[in-house]
Amino acid sequence: QLQLVESGGGLVQPGGSLRLSCAASGFTLDYYAIGWFRQAPGKEREWVSCISSSGGSSNYADSVKGRFTISRDNAKNTVYLQMNSLKPEDTAVYYCAAVVQHWCVMPREKYVYWGQGTQVTVSS
Repeated sequence: QLQLVESGGGLVQPGGSLRLSCAASGFTLDYYAIGWFRQAPGKEREWVSCISSSGGSSNYADSVKGRFTISRDNAKNTVYLQMNSLKPEDTAVYYCAAVVQHWCVMPREKYVYWGQGTQVTVSS
């Protein structure tokens, strides 16, 4: 069974950090660009970041640029999202997704595999 599983979410104070993981099972991530998305209550799911299949290229939404870092370890079949300087507006369910190509894309309809999401809450 092809699966993506996110982990690492939780409750953190403003200014704090979290590292999300996205682990694949049933397939290898080597040939997939991976994106992170988030969805806050009552809002559309929005693109946050993505990384190419080799890890050599990455992109970020303006709202997280300079605070979030995406990386991948293909040997561990896992992609990470390091989130620093967290703000209350970062509160959302975070999803990882895979697209069968080398380069990043933003539109969520391009992504074929999705994880179940992990909750991130930034609050004092």
